[in-house]
Amino acid sequence: MFLGLEWYWWLIIVVVLAISIPFKVKFMKWWSKREQEKKKEQHGKWGDDE
Repeated sequence: MFLGLEWYWWLIIVVVLAISIPFKVKFMKWWSKREQEKKKEQHGKWGDDE
């Protein structure tokens, strides 16, 4: 029974990964941009503290 469903679950996993990876890349780029903007804002207040 489980072996009959295995291909189905792998298909779902592959599809989910294929859909999520571009979104993750986009999110990571947006997040790093956001963090850099935050650091620029805080630079005057906190200096070089990370």
